[in-house]
This record gives sequence, C-alpha cells and structure tokens, in this order.
Amino acid sequence: MSLHDLAARALHVFDPEDAHGWAIRGLKWGLGPRESGPDDPILAVKLAGLDLPNCVGLAAGFDKNAEVPDAMLAAGFGFVEAGTVTPLAQAGNPRPRLFRLTEDQAVINRMGFNNGGLEPFAQRLSARQGRGGIVGANIGANKDATDRIQDYVIGLTRLWGLSDYFTANISSPNTPGLRALQTKAALEELLGRLAETRAALKIASGVDYPIFLKVAPDLEDGEVEAIVETVVGAGLDAIIVSNTTIARPETLRSARAGESGGLSGAPLLEPSTAVLKRFHAAATGRVALIGAGGIADGAGAYAKIRAGARAVQLYSSLVYGGPGLVARIKRDLAARLRADGFAAVEDAVGAP
Repeated sequence: MSLHDLAARALHVFDPEDAHGWAIRGLKWGLGPRESGPDDPILAVKLAGLDLPNCVGLAAGFDKNAEVPDAMLAAGFGFVEAGTVTPLAQAGNPRPRLFRLTEDQAVINRMGFNNGGLEPFAQRLSARQGRGGIVGANIGANKDATDRIQDYVIGLTRLWGLSDYFTANISSPNTPGLRALQTKAALEELLGRLAETRAALKIASGVDYPIFLKVAPDLEDGEVEAIVETVVGAGLDAIIVSNTTIARPETLRSARAGESGGLSGAPLLEPSTAVLKRFHAAATGRVALIGAGGIADGAGAYAKIRAGARAVQLYSSLVYGGPGLVARIKRDLAARLRADGFAAVEDAVGAP
C-alpha cells in the first residue's frame, strides 16, 4: 500500500464529506499520486471519437466543481468526468448526507447536486485549456428550476468548447422528480432540445463534441429499449450505465444501510452489470456504452467490458482502495485481456 493509499485510509477517522474535502485540498496542493510512463497499449480505446489512453475513467461526483481534473488524470485515469454542475450554485441536501458502509464496501449519498454553479466551473475548465487529457462535464438541473430541460441546454451552451464531452445526468435519486426525465416523452423532449442546441453550437463554432446520457440501474421492463431508441434517434454518442441505486439488497450488513439516498460501491456491481447487458442487447452496436457501478478491481472492469462497455468509470471504490487503485485495476485488466487472447479492449466488448 502506497503512502497515498495510507493517507486515504487515515481520512476514514473524519466524517465522509469532510474527508472528501480534505482529499480535494490535497490534490489541489499537488499531493496526489502520479503515474510514470505511458499506459499499456492494450488498454487504449476509441470512445465516441475520443482517443482514450486507457479505458478506466473517473465517474462524476468526485470532482463536482472541476477543481482537480488534471490531478486525477495524473493519477492514471484515462478520462475524468467533472460535475454534476448546475446553472446556479446550490447547497444540496442537509448534512449528514454521505455515509460509508464499510462492512459492505459501499457508500450511500443524498448530496443533492451540491456545487458551486456553472460560471466558476466554466472558468476552471477554461484555465486548463491546452493541457491535454480527456475531461468531460456532467451537467444537471437545479432543484428549483421551473424548466429543468432548459438547465441542461444552458449547461451545454456555456461549456461548449471547454469540455471534451458532455453527460446529461438525469438519474440521480437525490433531486426530487429528476428521474422522471427517463420516461419516454420527457426524454424525447430533453434529448430533442439538446440535439437542436448541439446542432446550432456546431454550426456557430465549427466543432462538435460527444454527448452521453447517464441512466439509473432501477429500470423496468421495456424502459431500457425505449431509452436506447430515444438516444439513437437524437444522435447521442454513448450511455453511461449506471448511476446509484435506490434498492437495498438484503445482503447489506452496515448499520447505515437504511439511510436514504443512492447506494454505490460493491453491492451495485452485479445489478448494474445485469442492466448493462440489457442495454448492450438493445443497442446492437448503434451507441457506445460505458459501464459504471461497483468496480473495485480488474475483474469488475473486465466484467463490464464483456457485458458490452467500451470504457468504465469508478468512484466509490476509491474510498476503500485509495488513489493507487486505478493503477492496480489497469494492471489486472490488461493481464486478463491477454490471458483470454484479446489484443485490445475493443475485441472484448460484449464477448461471451
């Protein structure tokens, strides 16, 4: 275990949200890990036109305000997703709102899109232009917005040219009514307006950027297929499967298991991967998939890829694995790919 991992473990004596704040400060002070040397070429992948040096990304939620994307790229992630950011700053839900379920290697959060707002987020992304590395922006809607779809349009417009890709987050369980945007009529309106805005921005700027959709794992029969068809019809580039779950598996042992909010971490691996397989079957290669939920080792990342993901994202497992986790996952994943005779990540996507 590295010194960085030991430091991360030491933060467990603090309240989880306070510990996270200290982790962000440490990264801003340059105290984070730095990988030396290039990535194993077997891990490189093209995702929605983006050339990723490796397929292991940092999920949204860790760097809500785009304060440390370069530090996380230096730690070894192949791409980093900042946010969720909303047009206006908002405090989020009352504390405590973040809970470690140590016995279950899990986390429950009910943060409520707490963030500093779109303008400082945009200024930070602007300041890092030219540094390289793939950094995406996860955009959302303010809790009290009268037109939530317009909030996504505002985010896309303001950050156009500053981010390498965009993710519309409609799947957080902690903003009341947000997941209703996953229903067919609402999703068609949202993605239609985003597509119109994208087309206009592309004409005005002369450049285009991929747009992803992040969905929940708690989907009923038929909803997966409807989401895929709507995404394909709107010309979006990828679907991230999945966000946190509102389910509570009976296997949970922690005394915090009954807290309200979204559950992430190890218990999410199996159900989110099952939903990912459903999306892969429905998509039939028409839209790229990114696997998220419960990844804590190379085996979990590999399972997502063979379920249909071209890339993966993680966040909660860093709480328990420390910042050195990403390097361990990449080494293990590369070894598993070679052991099964694959020459590249793409060759293993959806493999039985």
